[in-house]
Amino acid sequence: MAEYAAFAGLAFVGAMIFGLTGFGAALVTIPVATHMVPLPFALALFAISDIACALAVGLEKPKNAVPSEWKRLVPMIIVGTALGVTVLVNLPRTAAMLLLGLFVLAFAVYSLMRKDTTRRISANWAWLAGFGGGITSTVFGAGGPPYAIYLSQRGLTKEQFRATMGLAALTSISLRLVAFVLTGLLLDLKVWQYALVVVPAALAGVFVAKRAYMRISRDALLRAVALMLLASGGSLVFRALG
Repeated sequence: MAEYAAFAGLAFVGAMIFGLTGFGAALVTIPVATHMVPLPFALALFAISDIACALAVGLEKPKNAVPSEWKRLVPMIIVGTALGVTVLVNLPRTAAMLLLGLFVLAFAVYSLMRKDTTRRISANWAWLAGFGGGITSTVFGAGGPPYAIYLSQRGLTKEQFRATMGLAALTSISLRLVAFVLTGLLLDLKVWQYALVVVPAALAGVFVAKRAYMRISRDALLRAVALMLLASGGSLVFRALG
C-alpha cells in the first residue's frame, strides 16, 4: 500500500506540472520511479498516466491549438518514435541522456536570462523539434522539452501554447503506447494494477493545475516552462552521471 501511495503522489505532482505547461510529467515521474521499480516498468506505467493527462489537456479546448504548428510537428514525431524503437533503444542510454540534459539545461538558462519573450523562430525548426521529441519520448519517456522549446519561441499566447503542447504530447504519447504494446512493456498485468491507482491521481493533478493556470500570465507561463526545463535538464544530467 505504501508503494501504491508513493506512485499516486508522484503521478499527482507530475500531472500538476503537465496541467500547467502541457509537458514535463515524465521528467519528474520517471527519474523518481526508477528508484523503486525497473525503468521499463516505470516507462510503461507512466505512459498510461501520461496519456490520461494528455487527453485531459489536449482535448480540453482544442480550438485554442494552432493546427499549423501541430501539423508541422507530427510527421517527424512519427519518424523519431520509429527510430527510437528500432535503433536508439540499443545505443548507450547514459551518453544520450547526458547530452539531452545538457542541451535542455543550456536552453533553460538562455530562456531565463533573455528579456525578449516575443521573438519568433523559423517554423522550419518544427522538423527538428518533432524528430527530437519522438526519439526522447520513446527512449526516455519524455518528449516534451523539444516541443516546448520550439513552441515557446513561436509567439503563441499562453492558451495557444498549452493547447498545442497538449496535442503534440497526445500524439507523441499515443505513438509511445503503441511502441510499448509492440515491445511487450504494456502486456504486464502488474502495470495495469498500478495504473488503477496512478491514473485517478494524475487526473486529480490536472484538475488542480487548471485552476492555477487561469491565474497566470503568458510571461509567467513561459518562465514556468523555462524553470521546468531547468529542472528536467538537471534531472537528466543527474541520472546520466549517477
